[in-house]
Amino acid sequence: MLTNQEVAEGLLEKFGDQVFDFEEPYGLLTLSTTREEIIPLMEFLRDHKNYQVIFLTDITGVQYPDNTGKEFVVVYHMHSFVHNFRIRIKVAISEADIHIPTATGLFASANWMERETYDFFGILFDGHPNLRRILNIEEMDYFPMRKEYPMEDATREDKIDALFGR
Repeated sequence: MLTNQEVAEGLLEKFGDQVFDFEEPYGLLTLSTTREEIIPLMEFLRDHKNYQVIFLTDITGVQYPDNTGKEFVVVYHMHSFVHNFRIRIKVAISEADIHIPTATGLFASANWMERETYDFFGILFDGHPNLRRILNIEEMDYFPMRKEYPMEDATREDKIDALFGR
């Protein structure tokens, strides 16, 4: 049976300080890496004769607007069917340089996942074969999952704050 410890040690041996922030929330091995190492790291996990992490489950984005220089995080979930082992890999990127390499060369399924992440967060996947909106209309001039607008209309007078726990 493949363990989090075994994979973490293998990644540290191969990538050194380019893999960091190891955690195990709910037993899921979670780590961070750099945009320069994300593709080699995923390729290593996929091609490793023992790990066999061959399935890209999901790619998404998260925005932390107050985290200067690391406002966006691209999150990858991968799965080994052979070992029923899952891993989460995070890559923090700056809003000023919101580029990351595409994973479409490793996983065909990355195509639509990257398009969706671009569509909702505006994260650019360099080398993607068809990076355009997938769910929203092309004419949209904003990215709806970004935290750029207030969550409530401060001018509303028809709300009683006490009813909303305030």
